[in-house]
Amino acid sequence: MQSSNLLAENKLLKQEVSQKDQRIKLLEEMLRLQRHKQFGASSEKESAGQGQLFDEAESDSDIEDPIAEEITVPAHTRKKKKRVSIPSDLPREDIIHDLSEAEKICPHDGAALKCIGNEISEQLDIVPAKIKVLRHLRKKYACPCCEQHLITAPKPAQPIEKSIASPGLLAHVAVSKYRDALPLYRQIAIFKRIGVELDRTTLANWMIKMGSLLQPLINRLSEFINEQSVLHMDETPLQVLNEPGKRAQSQSYMWVMTTTQASVPIVLYHYSASRSGDIPKELLPDFNGALMVDGYEGYAAVCNENRLTRLGCWAHARRKFIDAQRQQPKGKTGKADVALGFIQKLYRIEKLNKDKSINERFEARQTQAKPIIDTLKQWLDKSFANTPPKTTLGKALQYLHNQWPRLVPYLDDGSSQTGAHASANLYSLIETAKVNELDPYAYLKQLFTMLPQAKGLEDIDELLPWNVQGVVG
Repeated sequence: MQSSNLLAENKLLKQEVSQKDQRIKLLEEMLRLQRHKQFGASSEKESAGQGQLFDEAESDSDIEDPIAEEITVPAHTRKKKKRVSIPSDLPREDIIHDLSEAEKICPHDGAALKCIGNEISEQLDIVPAKIKVLRHLRKKYACPCCEQHLITAPKPAQPIEKSIASPGLLAHVAVSKYRDALPLYRQIAIFKRIGVELDRTTLANWMIKMGSLLQPLINRLSEFINEQSVLHMDETPLQVLNEPGKRAQSQSYMWVMTTTQASVPIVLYHYSASRSGDIPKELLPDFNGALMVDGYEGYAAVCNENRLTRLGCWAHARRKFIDAQRQQPKGKTGKADVALGFIQKLYRIEKLNKDKSINERFEARQTQAKPIIDTLKQWLDKSFANTPPKTTLGKALQYLHNQWPRLVPYLDDGSSQTGAHASANLYSLIETAKVNELDPYAYLKQLFTMLPQAKGLEDIDELLPWNVQGVVG
């Protein structure tokens, strides 16, 4: 009897120790993850060597140094910098270096030297920003006979009437802030260096007014986006200061939608103080295609009411396995690497077929991607049952398991996958210009010049990114 009690107590103690070990490992994992978030790199690139484990890496998109080539020598690998080339289409200015008249005489026989060519070397140069003043001279006419008729030539409508800001200046400020991430206070310092005193409030008000000016074009892009067959959608938190009815520390959201069709590339940002499921319903009132989103259930309402095909996002699944990979002991590989290897192969297939027709992409997905998906599912079912659910790896497997019905339907289709509001509009037009291969500065300058002249829908449609001319990036 005593022996059986000891065995039972021993078994119970082993269970307690095992539970405590799992708890300690979980806490250590949480600590490592928190340290990485605070001090580590935010990139989702895999460490060198781990991608090679499965002989498949996104090498074309994850190169750390775009101008480096690897040179292998015994015992280690070095990276040698390639010489940076100068684009041939840049304008050239010749600086002539000649000999003095005395040096043009041969020291051996006194004969005059003959020029036989040039030795050419090139340097990149830049002219710092210059600013100028546009003077609008409106001609005035009067009748010399009756002296009762006086007329002045009209001036075209301006993006901001009675303002010193021209369309070009407004476009420059917008692109510097929303594409190049140059805050307004730094732009003010740059303007000051070239002799122009501006203030932050003025620049901020300019951007708010430009956001309003762009609204008719944003409305048209929203109509086009609702007509597409496949959309990607996501939301990201942000803080907006002095927002009515909300504490400064509370979160608001920027909702982003993008098309997959090459004929109408669109990226739209929408600011909202809420993450409510009502927002997708407001943004997609007439959409009836396929919506690719993450696991957030706020998209359920629009998918149910509009009867949308809901597609899962492989990028979100991949991100969770990258978090799990970071928790592995240094130099070790594990299940996270296996999952990432499968996903990388799926990414590779999409990349190789992105420019092909819908039928060709469908064929590639059926013949190349489906066998990988099937193998991944078998591995997932086995790993999911044998992994503690509260670990980072367990959560990644849980997400993949839960989202699986939404992640695989893409195989059966050939399609690819006040200030805050103004910022959303400006971000939308800049990002849409980029995906349409337009120069954002030239495009915004044209919009700020022509939108004040627009009289109706036809004029606005002429300014859609796929209709404009002469602003190619």
